[in-house]
Amino acid sequence: MTSKLISGCVAVAVTFGGLIAATSPAVAGSACVPWTTTAVASGYGTLENLDFDDRGGLLLSELSFTGPGAVRKLTASGQRSTAVPDVEGPGGIVVVGDTAFFNTGNSTASGLLDAADGTIELLDLGTGKTRTVATGLTMPNGLALLPDGSLVVSRDLGAYTGLTRVDPVTGTSRPFAPSVSSTNGMIWDTVREILWVATTFNATTEIVGVDADTGQRITTLTIPGAGVLNVADDLTMGPDGNLYVALNVGGKIVRLDPDGGGSCVIAEGLPLTSAVEFGSGPGWDEKSLYATSFLGTVTKVSPQ
Repeated sequence: MTSKLISGCVAVAVTFGGLIAATSPAVAGSACVPWTTTAVASGYGTLENLDFDDRGGLLLSELSFTGPGAVRKLTASGQRSTAVPDVEGPGGIVVVGDTAFFNTGNSTASGLLDAADGTIELLDLGTGKTRTVATGLTMPNGLALLPDGSLVVSRDLGAYTGLTRVDPVTGTSRPFAPSVSSTNGMIWDTVREILWVATTFNATTEIVGVDADTGQRITTLTIPGAGVLNVADDLTMGPDGNLYVALNVGGKIVRLDPDGGGSCVIAEGLPLTSAVEFGSGPGWDEKSLYATSFLGTVTKVSPQ
């Protein structure tokens, strides 16, 4: 079933080195019009994250409150399977070539209790075998890969909610970008060469640009509305060069201009949306976003 969604254009603030500049009310070069939504799948447990394996599969992080979760696989034709069973608190997924990295230990209890029971795991997409890349992480939620091969995990609850940088060879980790708090979704911007980070529970919803070498905050975009009512979750970068942000509690997807700062709600009425990613691989529409939710759904969001 496909339905049209109402959208609106809003102005945002862009901060560079503490200076706030006025911005245009809409994303540069993009009309602020609603996209359409189509149900792809339902009936999963709590879905935290997704990425495409470029082999026809969509990998899904499925959490469970009654036992272990799993990394599931969904094809465009609707075929379901399990890529990795019995995963405690699966979080972010990042696919690189024949490898999928994913987090474990992404639970509220681990965050609040400061339990270092999280890991980064590697899944060989060819053989289906897994191995542990790093241990001793606390509530690793989002996951990103930097150009030097380092992995970065986020954390939005607990004593330290900045980023953590992990050496994939040695598995050692260190705090990274501690000035950014309540961190969640991340995406590496190959054009501007910065790491975009979404903040979740802060009073203001910020999408922060972080320098990969120093971890310093160099750019800040602000999405209108109270942070606790937005609850920004994961984000991605589109082929048009714009950022696309999932607002979990807000039930919206926002398109954000990383240069001018203008934002546009392209979809709403999507409760507890957790992650968004453009289609990739056989059977998936590269022009459409695919969104997961805590309600166990996968939704296709397509431009008009």
